[in-house]
Amino acid sequence: MSNYTRSDHPDRKLFFTVRLLDRNSNLLLREVERLRAATRQTRQTLPFEIDEIVVLPAVIHTIWTLPAGDTDFSKRWRMLKSQFSRGLPVAQDRCPAQLKRREKGIWQRRFWEHHLRDDDDLAAHRHMILTAPVQAGLVARPEQWAHSSVHRAIRLGQFDPKQEVGAFYAPTMPEPLLKTG
Repeated sequence: MSNYTRSDHPDRKLFFTVRLLDRNSNLLLREVERLRAATRQTRQTLPFEIDEIVVLPAVIHTIWTLPAGDTDFSKRWRMLKSQFSRGLPVAQDRCPAQLKRREKGIWQRRFWEHHLRDDDDLAAHRHMILTAPVQAGLVARPEQWAHSSVHRAIRLGQFDPKQEVGAFYAPTMPEPLLKTG
């Protein structure tokens, strides 16, 4: 059994990537209203802020801020996934483990989470989220993608639609300390 370590840093922004089991699916776009409803219901029950988000055909990238002192993002994702999946048909090719856990075979079991370290780390992940539809070859410009917080970022002056999308922005990392002698 895997031993996953979860950090318990309160009051931090977290980056997540959540995927459908079928990476070729477009279920998230076909059922975007179901996804919005599941997100609203989850946020009403277990509050959190969505700082940035992009919904691609089979992937969600997002940055969340949890309430002060609350670190249980896994419970929120479990509820959101469950709410989304209700009413959808069960995948026909479920494995025995999925059957045992009563999973529908829609979502990957786990998700990628990353606690954002500083402003550079936040800027890098914001850029990745806002430009993901371009990087995925779905549109030529970020603002052409309907299912993204890029429109809010433009309205608030946090993203310049004229800026070059370019390659993925990576923050500068400090040089490692070298021992001499």
